[in-house]
Amino acid sequence: MAEKKETAQIDREKVCPMLLRVFYQYNRHHRMDEFARGKHPPNELKIYTWMDATLKELSSLIKEVNPDARKRGTYFDFSLVTPMPNRPMYRMKDIGTTCAGVRGTDDNNTLGSQEFIIGDCIDVAISIPAGPITMRPRARNW
Repeated sequence: MAEKKETAQIDREKVCPMLLRVFYQYNRHHRMDEFARGKHPPNELKIYTWMDATLKELSSLIKEVNPDARKRGTYFDFSLVTPMPNRPMYRMKDIGTTCAGVRGTDDNNTLGSQEFIIGDCIDVAISIPAGPITMRPRARNW
């Protein structure tokens, strides 16, 4: 398993945010040919954020503008889309998964710890649960 790089804490009051291009699609990632030759998929979010932004933070920002993704149990599968040097192609690398309403091991992965560099994009596959999420009833202490 690859070791995660630590990202230095950024003072968000003093450091200017960067523009992050996030492309999302339901139930699957975009195909690599959708990024070829300077093209990009149409469903894009432009987010101003910092290198220390976590995947959980990014999933919260996606849920703010996408009401369908707010349902508990919705999975956000993040991939880094990087242009290949000296070629008109991109490569995709999985960087983690978060789940709405559930704590996960990838929640605190930051962009910086996943080798993100300015100019890269993020592709997110959003998987909404099919049925209602059933919660176990709480025990009553009367």
